[in-house]
Amino acid sequence: MSEEKKLPMSSAKKKIELEALLQWVGHGDRVLDLGCGRGILLKELVRIKNVYAVGVDLDFEKISRAIMRGLNVYHGDIMDALSTFDDNSFDWIICSRTLPELDNARDVIFESLRVGKRVAVGFVNYGYWRNRLAIALTGNRIVNGVFPEYWDTSRPTNQISVQSFKKFCADNDIIIKRSHCLRGDWVRACTFWPNLRAGYAIFEIAKKGHI
Repeated sequence: MSEEKKLPMSSAKKKIELEALLQWVGHGDRVLDLGCGRGILLKELVRIKNVYAVGVDLDFEKISRAIMRGLNVYHGDIMDALSTFDDNSFDWIICSRTLPELDNARDVIFESLRVGKRVAVGFVNYGYWRNRLAIALTGNRIVNGVFPEYWDTSRPTNQISVQSFKKFCADNDIIIKRSHCLRGDWVRACTFWPNLRAGYAIFEIAKKGHI
């Protein structure tokens, strides 16, 4: 079976971050989820880790579902929400596949590092070899379970790769404390050449000076 056919659906994608965050997030930590959607990830962190959870999302329908799950969520712009919090208000800020859809991703990262002691950033690795091969052979972006739509019907996407994210952190004095990369099936760990072989990556980042 090809790697594309093994790509999980949206509910399984949340499980990817959850498995890493359950190892990273402490019991009772304060967690802010940017682009929380229906609150599936936050609800699980509340259930398993008893975190103090807050979510933010622009999609009113998704926010309504999160409220039905009993979560404390805000409907609105991410930067507007972040500006209301003091420095180090949260132990963790989660950006789960949110950055690729933002037109101010750099500002959101910097503001997240102000508000949160640690930030978890997860994204589909656009440097994955199948994406590169599609461009090289056809000149077109790959269309599969991860990128299911052509350019004319999809939202603008920041094409983040593992290497470009590492460079961004190095150029801006951001510490990468740990990372978790997965192969193209989003199941098996990828420890060798992740910029080429990883389909998905999640990083824990922090400002210099934070433990």
